Amino acid sequence: MTFEILSRFLQKETKVNTETLRSFLATQHAADIAQFLNEYDVSLDWSVLSLLNLKRQAEVFSYLDRGRQTDLARCAPPNQFVAVFTAMDPDDRVDLFNALSEDEQKALLPALSQVERDDLQHLAAYKEGTAGAIMTSDYAALSPYLSVQQALNKLRRKAFNKESVNRIYILDDDHKLLGSVSLQALIFAAPTTPLQHIMVPETYAVHVDEKQENVAGKIARYDEPALPVIDAEGRIVGIVTHDDALDVITEAATKDFHKAGSIGTLAESIERAPIALLYRARVFWLVLLVFGNIFSGAGIVHFEALISAHMGLLFFLPLLIASGGNAGSQASTLTVRAMATGEVQLKHWGHLLSREVLVAGLLGLTMAAAIYGISAWRGGLDIALVVSVAMMIIVLVGSLIGLALPFVLTRIGLDPATASGPLVTSLADIAGVLIYFSTAQAFLF
Repeated sequence: MTFEILSRFLQKETKVNTETLRSFLATQHAADIAQFLNEYDVSLDWSVLSLLNLKRQAEVFSYLDRGRQTDLARCAPPNQFVAVFTAMDPDDRVDLFNALSEDEQKALLPALSQVERDDLQHLAAYKEGTAGAIMTSDYAALSPYLSVQQALNKLRRKAFNKESVNRIYILDDDHKLLGSVSLQALIFAAPTTPLQHIMVPETYAVHVDEKQENVAGKIARYDEPALPVIDAEGRIVGIVTHDDALDVITEAATKDFHKAGSIGTLAESIERAPIALLYRARVFWLVLLVFGNIFSGAGIVHFEALISAHMGLLFFLPLLIASGGNAGSQASTLTVRAMATGEVQLKHWGHLLSREVLVAGLLGLTMAAAIYGISAWRGGLDIALVVSVAMMIIVLVGSLIGLALPFVLTRIGLDPATASGPLVTSLADIAGVLIYFSTAQAFLF
């Protein structure tokens, strides 16, 4: 059985047995159901969600796009939405809460219990982009004075529905983090062993105000399913799980891709984003780079007499300009990626520059040799010499622009991802025009 049965149910083409549909949905992952629902009008979602039990409704709801979640929140019967909202994991719940309008938030809060309301407002208070903003308060914690048997009994009673129990955090009476113990260690330890004897005191913890990108990087580096989040006094306030870290990494990669293409921030997916938003996200850099490329035209006009005397030079202009832009984009992409992952820092500028001169020089020499034959055939030996020398210089300069620009932007406090794509290409184009015709003038006049 496939999702075709669900499609027939939504489109009302044929009568579908609801029990058969419930049985089918019970075998599907919540993410797959959510992805399927994203393809249909939002008004149909509740008809499918109502076929699931409350826990499954919350799971599917959490996988829906954020914009779709808010749309569903506005069209659902209040009691139905509140039930699903309270069944969601705390971190997913607060993300949706923050996406609602202020009036919608005020209308929702009275429907929650005091404990749920306090937890929600506590999590929502942390600054966006920090560990506190992506953590969950749903974690397992134990006292160091419990025995292994007592700990397992307590986990069975109170932690069966926790988001993560792979690692249990050991806290003192003031809720300060002492260490942690893995579930595996609990299972294999002797029942009478105190937890303080088997816990790991060196637990990797992150501060509540630490940047979420740093937190995601630590989860990847230490290969941990979750990291505890502590406040200034060392008290645990939540955990950041690996799935939240993956969301952060995905969001950061998306932003870098947009910046690499000189595109502004998109709050919604490209499918849901309004035309006006897509226009505003792209127009600034495109208009700015139009005026920047005027310099390329000015360079061509400056060498008008040279071009008139050697029209064959124009044949190779697009090839040389594109080569410089391509080399620059490659160098920029490598540099930005290395800076984003922490492989290189501003202090490494000099070392990378010397290496790039060597690499770009070899690339330029190889590309010059590759183009020499066709340029000699098309324009003669003089033109071939000009094109080959210009190619070497243009590739070298383009590569150095691509390498240097991320460091320059970082030095002045801007995001180095902005250096990729159109910006590097435009600068390399301007430099390429001037280098090409200056080389031609030096060799032919």
